[in-house]
Amino acid sequence: MAKLTFLHQFFYSKWLDVILLLLVAIVWGTSYGVAKHAVLYYPVLGFLALRFCITFLVFLPSCFRLSADSIKANIKIGVPLGLVLLLIFISETYGLSITTASSSAFLISLYVVLTPFIQWLVLKERPQKTIIVAAFLSVIGAFLLSKNKDGSFNLNLGDYLIIAAAIMRAFMVTFTKKLTQDAPTNMVFLTSIQTGIVGLGCLLLGLLLNYDQLKILPSSAVFWLDLIYLILFCTMFAFFVQNFSVKRTSPTKVSLLMGSEPVWGALYATIVIHESLSPISWLGGVLIVAASLWASIKH
Repeated sequence: MAKLTFLHQFFYSKWLDVILLLLVAIVWGTSYGVAKHAVLYYPVLGFLALRFCITFLVFLPSCFRLSADSIKANIKIGVPLGLVLLLIFISETYGLSITTASSSAFLISLYVVLTPFIQWLVLKERPQKTIIVAAFLSVIGAFLLSKNKDGSFNLNLGDYLIIAAAIMRAFMVTFTKKLTQDAPTNMVFLTSIQTGIVGLGCLLLGLLLNYDQLKILPSSAVFWLDLIYLILFCTMFAFFVQNFSVKRTSPTKVSLLMGSEPVWGALYATIVIHESLSPISWLGGVLIVAASLWASIKH
C-alpha cells in the first residue's frame, strides 16, 4: 500500500514532468544523428515517406470518435500546416544529409528567436527588446559555429537549408497559433493530418524524382531500427509528453529543459557518430542555445 502511495505521488509530482521533458530533449537531440545515419541507407524522400506514413497510420484512429464537423475543422487547419511541415522536413533532412548533425542541432534552434519576429509580421505583435538582443546574439553564435579551424568562414548548402528550415519552423509556430486559437481542434487528429500530408507528399515527390531508388526498401536492420526509434520516441513519446507535462509545469521550466535539445544533439553527434567541433564552434552553438533560452524565458 505504501509503495502504491509513493508511485501515485511520483506520478503527479513535478519531478515526473522534469524527467519526461528532459527525456524528450534528449531523444529530440539524438534524432539529428539518427536521421543522418538512416539516410545513408535510403533516399531522403523515401525515408521521410516511411517515417511519416507509418506515424499517420498510428495516429489515424484518433478520428474515429470525432464528429463530422470536428473532422472537417481539423482537416481545414491541418492541410495548410501539413504543407508547411512538409517543406520544413524536406529542407531540414536534406540539409542534415549534407552538413553535420551537431551543426544542424544548433542551427535549427534559431527558430526560437526568429518566431517573435514572424509573429510581429503576421500577428502584429511587436517583439520585446530582449528578443532583439537575443536574435543578435544568435547571429553571432551562427557565425562562430561556421568558423573553420583555420579561422575561415564557411556555411555550406546543408547549413543554409537548416537555417531555412528554422525560418519555416518560426512560420509554422505562428500560423499554428493563428489557425488554432479560436478553432475546436483535436491535437492528436491534427497531428495525424499533418504527418499524413508530410508522408504522402514525400512519397509522391520520391516516386517522381527517385522512383528507381525507392522501388527496393532497405534490407539493413540498422535502418529499420533507426526508423522505429524516430517514430516511437521522437514522435509518439514526445507527443504524449507534450500533452501530459507541458500544461502542468511553468513555461520557464519547459524552456530550460527543452532548450537543452541542441546540446544533446551535439554530444550525440560527437560521441556516437564521431563528428568534431572546434572550441570556437562549440562556443557559437552554446551562444545560440543561451540566446534561445533567454528569449523564450523573457517572452
